[in-house]
Amino acid sequence: MKKRKDPMKLEVLEKDKFYHIYNRGINGEIIFASGENKRYFLKLYLKYLENKADTFAYCLMDNHFHFVIRVLKEEEITQALSNLFNAYAKAFNKQSDRTGSLFEKHFRRIQIESQTYLTNLIQYVHLNPQHHLDIDYKFFLFSSYQSIISDKPTKLVRDEVLTCFGGVENFIYCHDFKREIVSEKFTFE
Repeated sequence: MKKRKDPMKLEVLEKDKFYHIYNRGINGEIIFASGENKRYFLKLYLKYLENKADTFAYCLMDNHFHFVIRVLKEEEITQALSNLFNAYAKAFNKQSDRTGSLFEKHFRRIQIESQTYLTNLIQYVHLNPQHHLDIDYKFFLFSSYQSIISDKPTKLVRDEVLTCFGGVENFIYCHDFKREIVSEKFTFE
């Protein structure tokens, strides 16, 4: 008989494994009211996660966020993420003159177990502005897409991401192709 997972037990983040980390505002509420909020969240992200995780992709929407990471320090990563979310929630609550939880209970995490899943997830994360806001993902300021295709210094593991896609040209092509598939799917349903 197959053992069932306990729904209350959170998956442990393991060293050298890839994960999709995401969460949203409690009751779907806004967690980033401005570009300044998003910049501050990314600053905290670097503060708490530098040297604990490699970042492959991210996107900050108004009421949710996505990160694609590889864990470097198993014993520190969950606490670092918790510290990030707590620090941001305190600052946001103070700025917004609000109290209580900002995020849904626990951040969600899904282990990425294949190269195909990883590349599809990176595209999914980058296409979020197109899907949710009808904003061209190529020009959305708060995702990793522009950093991946540029030559500017970045804390992302750009070279690894581009290797996954076979280079920058194919990275761009795959995103455009995926966008067309997603657009057609939503247009014809």
